[in-house]
Amino acid sequence: MTRLQWAGAAGAAALAASLGACQVNTAAKPAVDTAKISDAIKADEAQGAADFNAHDAVKSASHDAADIVAMFHGTPNSNGQAADQAATQQLFAANPNAHFTLADESVDVSASGDMAVYHSTYTFTFTDPKTKKPATEKGNWLVGYKPQADGSWKMEWAIGADTGPAPAAKS
Repeated sequence: MTRLQWAGAAGAAALAASLGACQVNTAAKPAVDTAKISDAIKADEAQGAADFNAHDAVKSASHDAADIVAMFHGTPNSNGQAADQAATQQLFAANPNAHFTLADESVDVSASGDMAVYHSTYTFTFTDPKTKKPATEKGNWLVGYKPQADGSWKMEWAIGADTGPAPAAKS
């Protein structure tokens, strides 16, 4: 074998070995069960509302991811689970009658199963700090969920936006 033939044979062997090491994984990923994820998120929201209505700030914040950003009109953003828990504790101290209900919920789950968005309307009853009388607020509740390492779904961000008072009737 000449030196040129030997170099060619060695090169071909190296190429074949490298191509063999670069096999493409053609196994299909299992289908994402978006209905199951949607049901899990709806159950988490229901439990979160129950924990809030029990005035348990620790359990209420346990639905948050560690790096949650919670945004509610008229208040500073809460960045992180501990900050959201502290803000919730302050809310309960100022509003012993605080109550939160959800309705008209929907969940959109990405086809890849790596995120979901929950939307509902809400009714929040509380004590008005100015009048000291019961008050009711209605609005939209929008939450971004992501799966966690343990397989659970946690809130990564949450937005509560009131829809304002009903417009006055035209006469």
